[in-house]
Amino acid sequence: MKIIKVANYEAMSIEGADHILTQLIKKRLNVLGLATGGTPEGLYQILREKINEKALSLNYLHTVNLDEYIGLPADSPASYHYYMQDIFFKHIPIPKENTHLPNGYVDDVVEECTRYEELIESLGGVDLQLLGIGQNGHIGFNEPGSPFNGRTRIVDLAPSTIEANARYFSSKNDVPRQAITMGIKTIMKSRQILLLASGKEKAEAVKALIEGDQSEDIPATALQGHPHLTVIADEAALSGVTRTFSSV
Repeated sequence: MKIIKVANYEAMSIEGADHILTQLIKKRLNVLGLATGGTPEGLYQILREKINEKALSLNYLHTVNLDEYIGLPADSPASYHYYMQDIFFKHIPIPKENTHLPNGYVDDVVEECTRYEELIESLGGVDLQLLGIGQNGHIGFNEPGSPFNGRTRIVDLAPSTIEANARYFSSKNDVPRQAITMGIKTIMKSRQILLLASGKEKAEAVKALIEGDQSEDIPATALQGHPHLTVIADEAALSGVTRTFSSV
């Protein structure tokens, strides 16, 4: 596990964007795994600007997202399809058919989970997977208690996750109670993982990730077993960690 300590959210976003950009320039990424939510927004804004500034061609690149709510059409402003188009995809030169998310607005969600898992396999797996971390230690929508050997599947969202995501909806009652998510085993098959964390509210989860024991009660602790995990976190998110590491 490589830990990079930065001052604040902006510095985390810059460092994370540079980490991905360097590999895009060298064409080391064919399949890039993406995340949603508040944490990666700054990274996406910086990365899209630098991609265009350097006039990178992304015709070869495929992206796969971690998750999507069940019951929301792709054109819903609260869906992750909409989020990705609005904040990233429409701003960069990537073919629309190369951007992949699970479809939570289908009749057979179980079949969709199988389709998405098979899609990732058909692309050759994920070269680099971007992650955030939930206050309860979730990664993707793998909530506490999720099996470490889980594949893409239907999940029930924890009350704390519903509460945290309510800011993207008119009210908490509008937040879907279920989602499709890549499972932890699917995530762990990624050749590289880049996890971002910012803010005091993430400190307990980050401490567990770095210093805790592996436990399905804290899904992010599964990442301790990954051979190429990079954590970029700000001072507030790392405030509970006692071990020392490099800062930038």
